[in-house]
Amino acid sequence: MKVVGVIYVTRSILYPRHELLLFEALREGLEEEMERDPRVCVMGEDVGHYGGSYKVTKGLATKFGDLRVLDTPIAENSFTGMGIGAAMTGLRPVIEGMNMGFLLLAFNQISNNCGMLHYTSGGQFTIPIVIRGPGGVGRQLGAEHSQRLESYFQSVPGIQMVACSTPYNAKGLMKAALRSENPVILFEHVLLYNLKERIPDEDYICNLEEAEMVRPGEHVTILTYSRMRYHVMQAAKTLVNKGYDPEVIDIRSLKPFDLYTIGNSVKKTHRVLIVEECMRTGGIGASLTAAITENFHDYLDAPIICLSSQDVPTPYAGRLEEWTVVQPAQIVTAVEQLCQ
Repeated sequence: MKVVGVIYVTRSILYPRHELLLFEALREGLEEEMERDPRVCVMGEDVGHYGGSYKVTKGLATKFGDLRVLDTPIAENSFTGMGIGAAMTGLRPVIEGMNMGFLLLAFNQISNNCGMLHYTSGGQFTIPIVIRGPGGVGRQLGAEHSQRLESYFQSVPGIQMVACSTPYNAKGLMKAALRSENPVILFEHVLLYNLKERIPDEDYICNLEEAEMVRPGEHVTILTYSRMRYHVMQAAKTLVNKGYDPEVIDIRSLKPFDLYTIGNSVKKTHRVLIVEECMRTGGIGASLTAAITENFHDYLDAPIICLSSQDVPTPYAGRLEEWTVVQPAQIVTAVEQLCQ
């Protein structure tokens, strides 16, 4: 793992880079793929001349035209179904949910059509579609706009799921998803759009099925993704000051899990803490706990601890909203408990 770190630093010195916010990195990745492949198109509410609710598609309608960046009516089931049909005919649509919670209106299309048509058609159709949009607990957006849909979609056969957490992996995952032959749901967190990072000028993609080693360590494996990556890294500073050496992995691929990277870490640390913003019941953490238990039980020296959001609708009141989500102090306490 140390060698990988050296290579990364060397690349950052040797290759020219430019600074982007996360939403700009998503846009740059989408724009590059639209230039590279004329089959890539975008559809959704206000994605055209308005530029999307978080400006991920800003300027694309002017550059590529209204047919490739298509404004739709407020009808998620209709335009999601239209995008799936377009993918069946050979196009590569990007479906934007203005808020990921709204895509529950298209659950039938995503589950029964998007995920299953390759199988139910006997392989006659592929569905190279990307479904993306903002989600997660924001700043007093209320229960209906604070959904974490990864728990809903993880059980749908045939769908891949990834979650971006930095401008670098946002662009890389966007480009990889657009080149995939499989339907991919890309989860973006509403509070991460303004993260800033220097990313390479040269073309690159991220592996859709690979986790990212954020911080090598020896004492405990902390598995996380999306916004919680930053809560974990904040807690890691406190833990290091207390003498602990946590290994932090951003799993990125929510389906399938990168059990190779995760397994190697578990074999080294023998302790696992999962930190997620997803709901506790039926969430990603529950599935990850089951996968680790099934595959690496003999390497564990302590029970797996999973810190998740509470099973309640997200309150509007700011203080109550904060209490429903895992905070850095809880992560520190859980690691201390695991390493006793």
